[in-house]
Amino acid sequence: MKTSSKLLYCLSITLLMAASAEAQFFKKLAKKAEQAAERTVENRVDRETSKKTDQVLDSILEPGTGGFQSPGNNPETGNIPGGTNENSNTSGPVKAEPQTIQVYSKFDFVPGDKPLFFDDFNDDFIGDFPSKWNTNGSGEVVTLGNMPGKWYAIANRSLTVPNLGTDLPEDFTIEFDIRAVNLTKNTSSQAVMRIYLSETANLTTNENNALSSLSFCQYIPIGVKVDNNFSNDPSPIQNTMQQDLRDIFQDVAHVSIAVNKNRYRLWINQNKIVDLPQFIVDPEKINHLKLHVNGIDTQNNQEQVLISNLKVAEGGVDLRRKLMSEGKISTNGILFNSGSAEILPQSMGIIRQISQVLNQDSSISLNIVGHTDSDGTDESNMALSKNRAEAVKNALVSVYGISPDRLTSDGKGESEPVADNSSAQGKAQNRRVEFIKK
Repeated sequence: MKTSSKLLYCLSITLLMAASAEAQFFKKLAKKAEQAAERTVENRVDRETSKKTDQVLDSILEPGTGGFQSPGNNPETGNIPGGTNENSNTSGPVKAEPQTIQVYSKFDFVPGDKPLFFDDFNDDFIGDFPSKWNTNGSGEVVTLGNMPGKWYAIANRSLTVPNLGTDLPEDFTIEFDIRAVNLTKNTSSQAVMRIYLSETANLTTNENNALSSLSFCQYIPIGVKVDNNFSNDPSPIQNTMQQDLRDIFQDVAHVSIAVNKNRYRLWINQNKIVDLPQFIVDPEKINHLKLHVNGIDTQNNQEQVLISNLKVAEGGVDLRRKLMSEGKISTNGILFNSGSAEILPQSMGIIRQISQVLNQDSSISLNIVGHTDSDGTDESNMALSKNRAEAVKNALVSVYGISPDRLTSDGKGESEPVADNSSAQGKAQNRRVEFIKK
């Protein structure tokens, strides 16, 4: 009997302990559930707060929208008057307009007239890393849908350097086409391409440099950030040129950079975004170009940043004075669609300067002469060079109001090369237009 009582007592204690343990378990479970609920609420509040913050930022940086606008959904997004942003530090949407020579009529970028480097990646195989470049990451040559030509897809977190073969001079220009694909409204604010002008060709950015960062962020407009980092500079520049470029990067954009000793300017399409007179503190320490892509989600969202038609050239100085003093200029900065006489709009800076010379001195008349590379037959190139010269003449007449009686045009085809036609860079030098005072 005593044994049974002890057994019953032990069993009771065990059951009570089990009940207590079970109670403790459910209490802990309830606490965890409560904490999880709190985190859920907090996360939702964070999302809602972030959303409201984005809407406030949008309403500040994009007045009149009242909140988030998905790129391309707002047909009333503003346009910089005249096609050119005269104030590089203003905010507001930059509309992705059709790229026509009329839109670019006030574009004032003038490319250098002595090519130092050119790469359209047409000499590389699809899937290969481009042969004229170096990197600490990866990348490959690709095609882009039905668009002509080849593109270099720069891998995320990769620093990539074109092998220029020479140091950059005091006066130079850089141009390239850029496309960011598969961007969405969730594309990170950290998604950028950094354009470094650096001291060495080493795969590092820990040195004297001048930097512009293009943002691909889609949920708020950010624009272009500028930083200069020189060891002898007591007051470095750090600023963000706030522009709504979200729509711009949904299509192919053309980036143009001009460095004239200390002055640094950057255009995206026809819009001047940056114009800093003392950005290059020490021109002797700016010798190489580097590109760095970061924040791109290739693995989950197939985001990519692609570039093509990169051109680095010496010069970019005022062609007007040269034409007035020497009576002749030759430039390969007037570009045409391949095999045609259709002027690419980003070439209008040169044509604009020529029109200013003609408007300033009504006694000047010009002969415009076109030249081609050796691709194609002699006959087709002769016709193409004449048609291109005539197209430049027509632009001066139709866009800038120059009297056609003051202009003549001619073409020399491939008969007067100034460089070797066996390389892309040599061909780029041979495709040129001359302006000769009569």
